[in-house]
Amino acid sequence: MTGALIDVLKAGALTSVQDLGRHGYRHLGVALAGALDPLSFEIANRLVGNPPDAAGLEITMGPVSLRFNQPSRIAITGTDFNTSLDQRSVSSWWSLPVQAGQILTLRGARRGMRAYLAVAGGIDVPSLVGSRSTDLKACFGGFDGRALRDGDRLPVGAAKSADPMFAPEASTFGVKAPAWSRFIEFDYPRQPPQYVGTRPVGPTVAVRVLRGREYPQFTDTSQESFWTHHWNITPNSNRVGYRLSGPQLEREATHDLPSHAVLPGTIQVPPSGQPIVLLADAQTTGGYPKIGMVITADLWRLAQARLGGALRFVECTQDEAREALRATQRYLTQVAAALEMKQQRGKQ
Repeated sequence: MTGALIDVLKAGALTSVQDLGRHGYRHLGVALAGALDPLSFEIANRLVGNPPDAAGLEITMGPVSLRFNQPSRIAITGTDFNTSLDQRSVSSWWSLPVQAGQILTLRGARRGMRAYLAVAGGIDVPSLVGSRSTDLKACFGGFDGRALRDGDRLPVGAAKSADPMFAPEASTFGVKAPAWSRFIEFDYPRQPPQYVGTRPVGPTVAVRVLRGREYPQFTDTSQESFWTHHWNITPNSNRVGYRLSGPQLEREATHDLPSHAVLPGTIQVPPSGQPIVLLADAQTTGGYPKIGMVITADLWRLAQARLGGALRFVECTQDEAREALRATQRYLTQVAAALEMKQQRGKQ
């Protein structure tokens, strides 16, 4: 299917080409980039027979309309969009055949923030610095280093899998989404206190957090506020980071800190006292104190928090963080095993 194209009829608020990011270049100042919700992204690729890191589309909120110019196979994962294929409603977390001329429309997220579209063969853009991801801050990679626009034409690579289950004429099939992706809230072993301050306008997403290196430098009041407050996600947030609003967080001493390494999930506190949760397009170093770190297993949940909604930080231990990551890896293994079983049945 080399040479196939997807016409972007409506690009939506922010749609970009992403993969699993640029790993191994942070020492050169190159940001990770890549899908903010890597869990959903990897599953989408597996559903169409792609390698987990094949380039696909990250769709933020919508509305988005795409026309396929050749028969193919697609999958949509992530948050629950109002999605249709030629006016016929389609479900997320399913592998679907598309025919030449069909139009896929995502009209908006019912909840959550981002959806992921994988197409068999992947979006065929050049690999730059080890990745096809778009770094929107540095303006390189992906499709001309920018978000998609109405009228763009996306090249699609040759399908990687010859298995009949991934052929355009094959029937639909899907996987069970992780149970926790269907809920805004879920229970942890330790429930936090009730709301403190103003109740957020939008939904609250809970993420587990480890204490940061400078956590002991914050006042007792600030430490308590950090855990008990529901932090509103402000409109000036983006793929670099979520800027939050709430009670001012203060340190006991305000001496300057040397620049240090930061990662997606790092929670910095600038002089304003309003936290910033760094995301995939963030810089590689920073000098603001780090009050916490969102655990790797919850970065996908962080990506689905909506502007105007709120974040709630739940303290966890390193052992709990490791077990949460193992649980995520078990889910991915189960999905891979289920697809392998389906392939084997098809060959019998």
